[in-house]
Amino acid sequence: MAATALALSSGHQMPAVGLGVWRMESPAIRGLIHSALRAGYRHFDCAADYQNEAEVGDALAEAFETGLAKREDLFITTKLWNSDHGHVLEACKDSLKKLQLDYLDLYLIHFPVATKHTGVGTTASALGDDGVLDIDTTISLETTWHAMEDLVSKGLVRSIGISNYDIFLTRDILAYAKIKPAVNQIETHPYFQRESLVKFCQKHGICVTAHTPLGGSTANTEWFGSVSCLDDPVIKSLAEKYGKTPAQFVLRWGLQRNTVVIPKTSKVERLEENFAVFDFDISGEDMEKMKALDRNYRTNQPAKFWGIDLYA
Repeated sequence: MAATALALSSGHQMPAVGLGVWRMESPAIRGLIHSALRAGYRHFDCAADYQNEAEVGDALAEAFETGLAKREDLFITTKLWNSDHGHVLEACKDSLKKLQLDYLDLYLIHFPVATKHTGVGTTASALGDDGVLDIDTTISLETTWHAMEDLVSKGLVRSIGISNYDIFLTRDILAYAKIKPAVNQIETHPYFQRESLVKFCQKHGICVTAHTPLGGSTANTEWFGSVSCLDDPVIKSLAEKYGKTPAQFVLRWGLQRNTVVIPKTSKVERLEENFAVFDFDISGEDMEKMKALDRNYRTNQPAKFWGIDLYA
């Protein structure tokens, strides 16, 4: 059986299924978060760049006030945006203020790149005259990481981590970190399995969180024109074998890889469906079948907005 929570190197526990709030419309956030809490979710994945931390904060404050949840039972993640690499403390405090929290359970470097500062918490992606992302080459990732470490000693953050880091950058941070990253949040799903990166992180005590664990589905198809793995005939057939939906099967597959999964949805019925993944096991044989589906297919492509492929 896959665990309902994974132990982090920081000594804290991270719930294995969380709700991602990327592209969640502001008016719907209160209802979705409260419905998620009632469905059993205790892990919420936010980011300054999602521009909805304040609405999430209002929803959480109401949940605490009404007794729907206790702060100590929740795991709240948010992320440092690219334009705030030189202003880590201020950016963290800005997120805490918007979320109405005294501390974060996890704070991640959203992307391994510093860009032109546009004001704390504004999260603009400034482009140069050439239409390409205005990258700041004066701030090293090592400098940013040491500022992240300071947040832990100040008691503002319990665990710190990275996001969208490859093997090279993950290896590098292990060499200079005083506090090693507890988490690397990456895109991974059946069409983009990234077994080498997942195994490297796990070997070195870094928990992998799968963003886009369902392959982006509707959201990424709309923005990036990508293909969802949920329509794959092999996945549909296997899901049917276990009496589950394709989404439930794919999330369970992610859990059995010992990754944390943070599916996003704006539908209450899907919230419950995505959380009902702890009552079955995928056989070793069927886990092997899933390996053949890998296409090395990334669905989340910020190059569309940045004029540069940072994964090149």
